[in-house]
Amino acid sequence: MAEVTPLGNVILFLQKMGIYEVVIPFLLIFTLVFAILERTRALGTEKIEGQDVPRKNLNAIVAFAIAFLVIASSKLVETITLISSQMVVVLTLLVFFMVLIGVVTKEGEAHELLKGRPQQVFLGVVAIAIIALFLNALKTDAGYTWLEIAVSWVSQFWSSTAVAAVLLMIGVILFIWFMTKGQTETPGGGKNK
Repeated sequence: MAEVTPLGNVILFLQKMGIYEVVIPFLLIFTLVFAILERTRALGTEKIEGQDVPRKNLNAIVAFAIAFLVIASSKLVETITLISSQMVVVLTLLVFFMVLIGVVTKEGEAHELLKGRPQQVFLGVVAIAIIALFLNALKTDAGYTWLEIAVSWVSQFWSSTAVAAVLLMIGVILFIWFMTKGQTETPGGGKNK
């Protein structure tokens, strides 16, 4: 077994104190809720020096209360920790992907390479990855994740006629959408592409 270093001992000490199970999730939830309340101004505004500003005191109290409610549930803290750690992996993969694009393109061309359809595909893949991370973090009482349940359910019916019919209908709809997406009606009755 590898010898524990002094810095490793510090990390173990912080872990025993509950920094990772209590403080970090609390700060994360507090920051996210406070930022959302400040941005949306959901709890109203007040006039300070003639300008409408969000009610920071109310926003802070509500964010504080929500963050405490979240850390009171060990199941929520476990889910947040799992999702956060997996999001870091996805973020690291995205950075590596962008570095690879930068390596194979000339300076300034990387932005042009990811415009339009490639950007939409890229964002779609990222959205699917994030949804899969959330489904993989949520567990049932039996210990199975929602992603395992979804994959098991789809694989159970994969060879049935109903699944084939649904996939065919989705394919036809996507084909029709792709073929007609660029056409718009003009006031004169003609079509523009």
